[in-house]
Amino acid sequence: MLNETLRALCELPGVSGSEQTVRDYILSEISDYADCHVDPLGNLIAQKKGKQRPKVRVMLDAHMDEVGLIITFIDEDGRLHFSSVGGIETAVLFQRRVRFGRHSGVIGGKPIHLTEKEAAKKLPDPDSLTIDIGARNKAEAEGLVSVGDVGYLDGPFDTLGDDLLLARAIDDRAGCAVLIELIKQPAEYDFCAVFSVQEEVGARGARVAAFSLKPDAAIILEATTAADIADIPAEQQVCRLGDGPAVSFMDRSTLYDRAFYDAAIKSGIPCQPKAAVAGGNNAGSVHLAGEGVRTLAISLPCRYLHSPSCVASRKDLENMRILARYMLDAIASGAVE
Repeated sequence: MLNETLRALCELPGVSGSEQTVRDYILSEISDYADCHVDPLGNLIAQKKGKQRPKVRVMLDAHMDEVGLIITFIDEDGRLHFSSVGGIETAVLFQRRVRFGRHSGVIGGKPIHLTEKEAAKKLPDPDSLTIDIGARNKAEAEGLVSVGDVGYLDGPFDTLGDDLLLARAIDDRAGCAVLIELIKQPAEYDFCAVFSVQEEVGARGARVAAFSLKPDAAIILEATTAADIADIPAEQQVCRLGDGPAVSFMDRSTLYDRAFYDAAIKSGIPCQPKAAVAGGNNAGSVHLAGEGVRTLAISLPCRYLHSPSCVASRKDLENMRILARYMLDAIASGAVE
């Protein structure tokens, strides 16, 4: 069930600032299980009733948005200039399929055989890349898209072997899938779930939600880079697929609550430390809200993050759900001090 929820979510468009399709799907899945509303920024907030009131009020967060592209200019010959929405490496962009609503395109640049020898050894300048949507001129292109339209790097949902999943937008539809399943299950304690917007452009939605909800503690459900690939030394691999969800002790925006971190690592549920101080997520906004929020991040290890070909483990996804439930109950009950 969890895998099918993830598949459905990964097949939906939801670039930062344009999350409505993802939000509508999630609302259709959880509206019978929680009291829901949408705030002015677009966050979907769900209040889940449990068997008892918590000693510690917990907010769980997963962001709905994905990285993408936004059209900034249309050439006379119909080519589209663009900027990235969120962090996308240039190597991921060149000659990739993109989609703007019903219209497809491909990111192109100067052909390799026409590039000077030294320049051919380097990545192209991002400003030299444009999107070809098959338009023969500006007027034809403007009949299909407009400046300000957002699109995403296109890629199908697939499987690799008997455990691995291949898809775009696993960051952070994986967290959304886990949170949907937690809401659908009976809860021991009341909790608040936030499906937040605009994480990829500065953790904006979670900042607003945490200010409004004023939780005592928060669990951020995310996806994170796994660098367990060829020629990467063990100490630089961050986390590995198959070893369970990654639990963060520190990143570029947050020093995580040590008691929460220790409780997760010692839970007996398969998990691993996120062995790097890098990146950031919604915790950077949430833990600074109000008078301060004790915060934990549980992340799904994912190879090739922010690309149309993210790879993650089904087993890790299931253990992420189990660990999130365990930590929710442990924190809400006051067992973790």
